[in-house]
Amino acid sequence: MTYLKAFVTATIVFLVVDIAWIVLVVTPEYKAALGSLIQESPSIAAAVLFYVGYILGILYFAVRPALDAGRAGVAALNGALLGALAYGTYTLTNYAIFAAWNLTLVLSDIAWGAFLTALTAAAAYLAARTGSQPRAQA
Repeated sequence: MTYLKAFVTATIVFLVVDIAWIVLVVTPEYKAALGSLIQESPSIAAAVLFYVGYILGILYFAVRPALDAGRAGVAALNGALLGALAYGTYTLTNYAIFAAWNLTLVLSDIAWGAFLTALTAAAAYLAARTGSQPRAQA
């Protein structure tokens, strides 16, 4: 039940915050930089695969260690590192191969990945801890 609460919370937080970011900030920024390379509508299947896989990654690499340590800060720090690494991989690869990709996109993607993943991991950790017994320290 602990991980189910964490998964549901992570999914809600990640989707709500990320979709708001995409609609309000990223889409206009990407359209300005990339123009006709942007699809009219995103691939829902690809988005679902990303979101489910990434949220499972947040649970494994950030929430699980935080539950073991009994500290939300572990979730936030591991989440920030995971987010910077994952989003950095995406954006720096694009920067390396696409002429239209710019430094603003690189910096905003890395910062966004770190922030969103830290926020999601901390929220999922807190949800997992709600109503559960603290784990024994080794």
